[in-house]
Amino acid sequence: MSLKGKTLFITGASRGIGLAIALRAARDGANIAVAAKTTEPHPKLEGTIYTAAAEIEAAGGKALPLVVDIRDEAGVVGALAKTAETFGGIDIVVNNASAINLTQTAHIDMKRYDLMQQINQRGTFMVSKFAIPYLEKAANPHILMLSPPLDMKEKWFAGHVAYSMAKYGMSLVVLGLAGELRPKGIAVNALWPRTTIATAAVKNLLGGDALMNASRTPEILADAAHMIFEKPAREFTGQFLIDDTFMFAEGISDFDKYRVDPTQHLAPDFFVPDDSVPPVSLAPLK
Repeated sequence: MSLKGKTLFITGASRGIGLAIALRAARDGANIAVAAKTTEPHPKLEGTIYTAAAEIEAAGGKALPLVVDIRDEAGVVGALAKTAETFGGIDIVVNNASAINLTQTAHIDMKRYDLMQQINQRGTFMVSKFAIPYLEKAANPHILMLSPPLDMKEKWFAGHVAYSMAKYGMSLVVLGLAGELRPKGIAVNALWPRTTIATAAVKNLLGGDALMNASRTPEILADAAHMIFEKPAREFTGQFLIDDTFMFAEGISDFDKYRVDPTQHLAPDFFVPDDSVPPVSLAPLK
């Protein structure tokens, strides 16, 4: 099944995981709304909505760069309407935009707390809410959150309560909307990486080049997302998926191509449940 002619609305698609998902769909000939804030180059963050649109077009898709702050209700409503007007509808919504700050509770300022709640939880809820009327008209509609399984363990919250609340808030939207939208035939699922992913956030905020080298590339999530979008929406919903476990069950066994540095042991990501066993070794390749 191809995504040719399908329209995807992807938040945070100017770089990283969002852009990788967009480019994978573009290779099928999909239409992509690049919904993000970055319009000018940043010294530490590669990519703008315009450079992303150019890459999408070069990969074989059609792109619509949109300046969108997902905290702004009017902006979200307008961007979804513009996407549907331009491409004739919306088939898939990817809630990828996210803010991260791992500061402990005693030291985090409320401005950063609010930012994470507004972007991660509220933004995901709002984009999904206003996309429903468009998705109801689609042949195989999907909403996908880049958010973790709801593994309610103390260790996932201690040390960064604010961030964990915001990120798990995205997954709570999955849990509720999957049930709410099941009668409408709209699939709502979550996708999360087993390992850290080589993105600007990992390099700039979490671990620098060392962690980047111990990561997988964003393409693993792009390939997994593509496989989710191929699923029949009425039958495949309410799933909290770990990328390699899901792909392995779908017949994929070669994950080495996603390694940034094959000589490094892959670093586990936050929030992966203890009982989730890797389908392949994360050890360095010999």
